Amino acid sequence: MSDWSIDKVLRELEVPLEERNPKMTLEILEHLHNADIAELFDEIYLEDQLFILSVLDNEDSAAVLLELEEEDRRKLLQNLSSKQIAEEVIDELESDDAADVLSELEEDKKQEVISEILDEEHAKDIVDLLRYDEDTAGGLMGKELVKVNANWSVIRAVKEMRKQAEDMEEVYSIYVVDDHDKLLGTLSLKSLLTTSSRTQIADVFNPKFHYVAINDTAEDVANDIQKYDRFEMPVLDERGTLVGHITMDDVLDFIRDEAEKDYQLASGISEDVDMHDSIWDLTKARLPWLLIGVVGSLISSRILDGNLTAMNKIPMLILFIPLIAATAGNMGVQSSAIVVQALAMGNMRGSMWSNLLREISMGIISGVALSVILFGFSYILYGDLWAGLTISISLFSVVLVAAIIGTLIPLILEKRGINPAIATGPFITTSNDVLGISIYFLVARMILDI
Repeated sequence: MSDWSIDKVLRELEVPLEERNPKMTLEILEHLHNADIAELFDEIYLEDQLFILSVLDNEDSAAVLLELEEEDRRKLLQNLSSKQIAEEVIDELESDDAADVLSELEEDKKQEVISEILDEEHAKDIVDLLRYDEDTAGGLMGKELVKVNANWSVIRAVKEMRKQAEDMEEVYSIYVVDDHDKLLGTLSLKSLLTTSSRTQIADVFNPKFHYVAINDTAEDVANDIQKYDRFEMPVLDERGTLVGHITMDDVLDFIRDEAEKDYQLASGISEDVDMHDSIWDLTKARLPWLLIGVVGSLISSRILDGNLTAMNKIPMLILFIPLIAATAGNMGVQSSAIVVQALAMGNMRGSMWSNLLREISMGIISGVALSVILFGFSYILYGDLWAGLTISISLFSVVLVAAIIGTLIPLILEKRGINPAIATGPFITTSNDVLGISIYFLVARMILDI
């Protein structure tokens, strides 16, 4: 929904919300998608949000809550009783979404809500899902699916599918299992439509299928869905039993959350925050990496202080300090970004050393090109051959070292189970700045004998 449309709806809602008029409010909202209504919530007071939820039917109000950011949803749920949450929200959601909502509640409130769920099977499915880590296949999967027994006839399968699909929003796949619920394959809609009603499912199902294990990481699930170009994937336990399935929208939510975290880490923000969080939370997330940057700058200042004599003898060296430091930081960030992207997409090929060799080769080519350009520029402008050589050799060395560091650090962090996105932020920039200045004056001392 565009901004002007949101403004228009907000103007139309002013009087109904002020007068707490359910009929007028519903007339304005009835043509809006639930995601649009959730977007409106960013612009109105909490009391008005609660009123809108109260006038919507349970299915729509639950869908609107699901579209909200976690913190906004939590504020609304705090104003609802356990019974209201169970009957008006949880009962209207599929098991995976219901488990996600419940996981955001305090433990005592969570148990109260579960005890208020009338559908025992639904409650059992939710409790089962809450046992799994949210970043695993078990934490992402939903329990609602359509499955048929290989020994059934087509006509019986259709009857059973109708019952199973009653409480599902969409049906994308039909799974075929044996008497012990072990997955055997999938059944296409075309097979159902074109096969005799007396034919057994065992004679028409497709035995080829891809699946994810219940303890696979969410990242592995996302990679598999992308690799096999699937809209959903079945989830199997250790015995090969079909226990659930994961749809593309579940994976997209995970990918978005991970992308936001990686972007914040790469920007030097150590916690998952957004602009609406408290000043204290924002400060806590940003300050650690800012302090690291300050420490790096202090180290650089000490290096410069130790080379005052060299700079006094050849002032020209001072002019190229920003260039050396900036190029070191940029090269390191570029190298680490490429490695982090490959690790995140799961398409890192070869050993650590082969990838390092590739980056060294690229560093040599880039370093030579930049050094030649810089030498020509400095010599033409200042006419000092040896100073020009010093600056260009320093730049070549800095580019090469930065490429090596930018490649190695993410790979080492990944092997140690640490998010490699950390390496693309202030850490890599600051470390390469310090090393760049150190190399610069080391080369200057060697060539210019100062």
